[in-house]
Amino acid sequence: VSGSSTTSIDFTSISSSYTDLVLVLTHASASASGGLVYLTFNNDTTNNNYSQTRVTFDYTGYGGDIQASANSVNQRFISWNRTGWATTVTNIMNYSNTSILKTFLNRNSNAQYTGGVGSTQLTLWRNTAAITQVTIVISASNFVAGTLATLYGIAQA
Repeated sequence: VSGSSTTSIDFTSISSSYTDLVLVLTHASASASGGLVYLTFNNDTTNNNYSQTRVTFDYTGYGGDIQASANSVNQRFISWNRTGWATTVTNIMNYSNTSILKTFLNRNSNAQYTGGVGSTQLTLWRNTAAITQVTIVISASNFVAGTLATLYGIAQA
């Protein structure tokens, strides 16, 4: 994101020539109260198509939760304060395989949040379509200028 802030980042027309995708997002929120980051695939915001199991940790301890059905992937604990830059790495396995549901692993961290905070989550997208679009949205805020989102294709080894 260059120049001004934005509420969403889109990767479109994703080639199916790889086995896996890796999305790396380094960002900060324009709001002092931060904002939650959400992912959707192929513009799918259908309720019940996404589910996730998450483990979270910060300076006070750890916790976790399960979200059995949702209309997007909520990557919690990444951008809670205005001055804190956060990094999220999302591995999307077998994204172009049209015979399986899609699974992916998120790892999030923000060392600038009070005491540091992070999470790991395993997510399922209940769809067999090849992923051709990834949309990243931040709630109640904007991604600030300098936010960097990079999508890598990983070829089968």
